[in-house]
Amino acid sequence: MWFSKSIEESLEEFKVDLSLGLTEEEAAVRLKKYGINKLHAKKKKSILKMFISQLHDWLIYILFAAVLITLFLGEYIDATIIILVIITNAALGVAQQIKADRAIEALRKMSFPKALVRRNGIVKEIDSGHVVPGDVIILDAGRFIAADLRLIESANLQIDESALTGESIPSDKDASLIHDDPKTPLGDRANTAFMSTLVTRGRGIGLVIETGMNTEIGKIANLIISAKKSKTPLEIRLDQLGKILGKFAIGTCVVIFLIAMLQGRDLAEMFLMSVSLAVAAIPEGLAAIVAVVLSIGVTGLSKKNAIVKKLPAVETLGSVNMICSDKTGTLTQNKMTVTTFYNLEGEMPVERNQKNTATADARLLAKALILSSDATFEKGHATGDPTEIALLLLGDDLGIDRKVLNEGSKRINEFSFDSDRKLMSTLVGEKGIFTVYTKGSIAGILSISTHVLEKGQVFPITEEHKELYRAAANSMANSALRTLGVAYKPADAKIPASEMEQGLILAGLVGMIDPPRAEVRESIQKAKTCGHHNPDDHRRP
Repeated sequence: MWFSKSIEESLEEFKVDLSLGLTEEEAAVRLKKYGINKLHAKKKKSILKMFISQLHDWLIYILFAAVLITLFLGEYIDATIIILVIITNAALGVAQQIKADRAIEALRKMSFPKALVRRNGIVKEIDSGHVVPGDVIILDAGRFIAADLRLIESANLQIDESALTGESIPSDKDASLIHDDPKTPLGDRANTAFMSTLVTRGRGIGLVIETGMNTEIGKIANLIISAKKSKTPLEIRLDQLGKILGKFAIGTCVVIFLIAMLQGRDLAEMFLMSVSLAVAAIPEGLAAIVAVVLSIGVTGLSKKNAIVKKLPAVETLGSVNMICSDKTGTLTQNKMTVTTFYNLEGEMPVERNQKNTATADARLLAKALILSSDATFEKGHATGDPTEIALLLLGDDLGIDRKVLNEGSKRINEFSFDSDRKLMSTLVGEKGIFTVYTKGSIAGILSISTHVLEKGQVFPITEEHKELYRAAANSMANSALRTLGVAYKPADAKIPASEMEQGLILAGLVGMIDPPRAEVRESIQKAKTCGHHNPDDHRRP
């Protein structure tokens, strides 16, 4: 539980000097001890094992039985043909698996990240596979994190941890924090960073605490490796068919043989006849036909840059009845846009890139959002969280000159966002006047606000005021808008973070949406109609 240890304790435990990092000699020793820093995959099968695995099928078992019987009956040509069918079927499966493995390995090599480490007092870039516990890692925006880290330093550091938590909003990190609760959830560990996550903003320094399969992402990989293999619907049906054919063949032999005994016929002759009928009932070409059809499907998908590892996996696409998709950035553009805002003057729509009418209360609302934002947007180039970028653009749409506003103000202190409070506050100085600006969930804002802004005047907040804001928030939510409340208060320059969110003045509420991608409607329509028969031409759309 490194998140519950101090920075000094962590450095002492790994016996590393922060200013120097590990020596190359010590790093080599630790690499030998802990192993390469990479996620393990299932051990690759040899071509022979892959070939043999293609034969584990009830239909193939029946064909093998047919080979033995035809050899026994002296039908050597038939036996040869059946053997060729079995070999062709297995060879097609092996060829596809080898091709897919090569493509996956090429992608893995292309995506293998680098890491900035400090060794012998020098910062240099190395393959992330050579990172070891105790290494000092330098973090900057746009870099994937090579191992699990206990953060040593952080400056406006934000990390996209969606690979682990599923949360699309980057997590704020603070190296100085110590989490005393041993059950602190992964997403709330603000003093640690995790392998395969991405630095989206700021900079930092981290101490490697776990590598490879011991990392949090490694634990997930281990679950995937140990997961039991399940058969596709086609494999299940072919297995069932193979069992039915096997039982039918044996039953045919037994019935005809019993009839022959009752009729007093030559038993040897009737045995050969019953076996011949049983062999005739086995569709020797079925396995080859299935393999060829699946190969055609794989080829079609490969032309659309889709990698299919095993032939039967193609058939599962035809059995899909539910598609689970990420929303942010997949179905939507991941570009939040403010479309409306509400204060006690009423709800007002916002037109993007248009001159919108803004009252003094509305301009104060936008000003609060700008001065409590860590994002930037200049000349079409944006950095930071999409939500905060949208709040900056609201100021532009309301005619606020952000450059002048930022030049005339200075952030004095900050109370960072966390998942418990669902709030973020800043103390800003403007020409000797100090103001706290707070933004976050409207429920959180309402719970700590003691006053409300209405047409330029401040009044004590009442239950009626709160109901108006709750109704506005519910209306926005029903329109698929994400809501964000805003409050402020005059303050002293030396106010601590713990006092920022007390006695606030509620200023307003904004509603924003992440617009869907233009092609989403067509994609969903295709997915909904896929597999439905057209009564006019009897083709699949």
